[in-house]
Amino acid sequence: MAIPATQIRRGMIILFEGNLCKVVDFRHHTPGNLRAMVQTKLRNLKTGSSFEHRFRSADTVEKATLEQHEMEYLYSDGSGHHFMNTENYEQLALSDEDLGDMAQWLAPGLHIQADFYEGQPIGIELPDSIELTVKSTEPTMKGATVSNVNKPATLENGVTIPVPPFINEGDRIRVNPAEGRYIERAK
Repeated sequence: MAIPATQIRRGMIILFEGNLCKVVDFRHHTPGNLRAMVQTKLRNLKTGSSFEHRFRSADTVEKATLEQHEMEYLYSDGSGHHFMNTENYEQLALSDEDLGDMAQWLAPGLHIQADFYEGQPIGIELPDSIELTVKSTEPTMKGATVSNVNKPATLENGVTIPVPPFINEGDRIRVNPAEGRYIERAK
């Protein structure tokens, strides 16, 4: 679907010179009495490389039509990370390269959204928050005053993130996987 360059937005997937690219950043720019332009930073989804490109406001870009399917993470092995489509029960494997940093947040039973372009998976979207158990962290010192200094905590998936001082081993916490950030203690 062709759209004017002025409608480009962050997070959009476009076809640029035959490659699928994600818009990482964009800025509308009108220098003096010259024609308006859109300065973009794009990331090639196949190679992972980022580059900048300037579109004139009169240019059109091809917005990629993606299908989204809910998938459930099953397990990982030497050949990849295995998912099942919750609509038709088909299974699919994605590599570490396909998932990048998102692979560390996978846990059996986790539901994610997978993006497909022309029947091929091109990426996944993790939920906004996931619940994990703290496996190890420094003990809370008795009598210590509350401070905003966080301490490192290793979660059940092996990821280490900063958490508030009142979090202890065995606590269930909510984490934002996109940012690797503590949200709150789980109830």
